[in-house]
Amino acid sequence: MQLINIGFGNIVSANRIISIVSPESAPIKRLVQEAKDKGVAIDATYGRRTRAVIIMDSGHVVLSAVQPETVASRLDKDDMELTKEE
Repeated sequence: MQLINIGFGNIVSANRIISIVSPESAPIKRLVQEAKDKGVAIDATYGRRTRAVIIMDSGHVVLSAVQPETVASRLDKDDMELTKEE
């Protein structure tokens, strides 16, 4: 199982990530609000501004204070390290 740091020591399973998006657009804001209403939103921002919304295959929506590009680069970096090990 591959894990990704999404900021402030919070970690999610990389294998379960469907999408990493910016929270700026109206559809994503709506998606986050619906997830909060359903109780499937996980706020990992520690009170900071949400900069990335991570959509999981379980239907959970994870809010992160780290830029989407940063999370994606960490994901790519871990993929490269796994490839080298094999």
